[in-house]
Amino acid sequence: MKILVIGSGGREHALCWKLKQSRLTSEIFCAPGNGGTREIAKNVDISANDIDSLLEFALKEKIDLTIVGPEEPLTLGIVDIFKEKGLKVFGPDKKASQLEGSKEFSKKVMEKYNIPTAKYETFTSFNEAKEGLKDFSYPLVIKADGLCLGKGVFICEREENAIKVLKDILEDRCFGDEGEKIIIEEYLEGVEASLLCFVSGNRLIPMESAKDHKKIEEGEKGLNTGGIGAFSPNNIITKDLEKQIEEEVLKNISLALKEEDLEYEGILFIGFMIDGNDIKVLEFNVRFGDPETESVLVRLKSDLVEVLLKSIDGTIEEKDLIWDERVSLCVVTTSLGYPLEYEKGFEITGLETIDEDITIFHNGTKYIDNKLFTNGGRVLTLTVLGDDLKSARDKIYSEIEKVNYKNIYYRRDIAKY
Repeated sequence: MKILVIGSGGREHALCWKLKQSRLTSEIFCAPGNGGTREIAKNVDISANDIDSLLEFALKEKIDLTIVGPEEPLTLGIVDIFKEKGLKVFGPDKKASQLEGSKEFSKKVMEKYNIPTAKYETFTSFNEAKEGLKDFSYPLVIKADGLCLGKGVFICEREENAIKVLKDILEDRCFGDEGEKIIIEEYLEGVEASLLCFVSGNRLIPMESAKDHKKIEEGEKGLNTGGIGAFSPNNIITKDLEKQIEEEVLKNISLALKEEDLEYEGILFIGFMIDGNDIKVLEFNVRFGDPETESVLVRLKSDLVEVLLKSIDGTIEEKDLIWDERVSLCVVTTSLGYPLEYEKGFEITGLETIDEDITIFHNGTKYIDNKLFTNGGRVLTLTVLGDDLKSARDKIYSEIEKVNYKNIYYRRDIAKY
């Protein structure tokens, strides 16, 4: 099969890496790809949001299967457009993509179908939102309704912080149209967990759990990022909690997908906050997460192409997913300054000295004259399998020191929290 992967990050590199292992794969293209995907696929110089050009390429190359990595082309309707032309594509249509594209939409679905989540209110006016703060205690959470490149969520410890965030979003329009509506939400205590599920019609087939580290600073402090480390499985998810999640969350989501005509063939990422036996859903994503994908796919023993095809034709079963019993751990190296301003264009060296037990996925890299350079805030994701988290941590941190580029930064406490 000729396969097209859309996107340019570590998630897409991990997908290409796993797809290449399939007996069904004949050729992989990645649009636009990065320095790492170039080594295992053919990079195509087309932006992930240039749907017309991607369609033209897929038709010309007679692509058998397209997998959409990022959220934005999904919310723009790429799946609808590809399907109209008879192309096989893995991902939600434009309507279902609202589960990620609009936080208000997803919260309304959760509320309607008794999917446990935090208390919230929606506002479009600064003055009304400011008044609405009185209905919440601190800390509280403010979210811009749209995608905002993953930067639209703010935890506010005090009223003055909250008012500033509301002004930035609703009056100063720091996120443009993506922030014309905001959600104020109660702050939830507990431990975060991530669960990726294959969606086939209205059925959810869960993968192994993971935990993502989003804070840029050690000790789970500082600004939120797109994710700078992850491990799988998440040790807070016990067998009893799995059953509780199935009964209280997954069954209700399946009902919601069916009743709201949101059935699709793709991924649903569920972000949880877990406090003892109290389970709340933080968010939905309608695509593979990053870096959860890197930590989960290295544990998947099944043929990913077969799994994707079974998801699309509606025959996938939980028994189709076979997992490595070892734990996985990944640590992301970044450019100093990320997630705010940072410099790029620095040569990366040392990768050839890293132990072969480490799988290196590229997030933001590119080749210039056969030399590898940094090309983003998140640069590399180093991933390892181990018998336990301690041995995995010892291994990854002994090897990550071999990576060298100017302004390299990474957290040294991934999987400690």
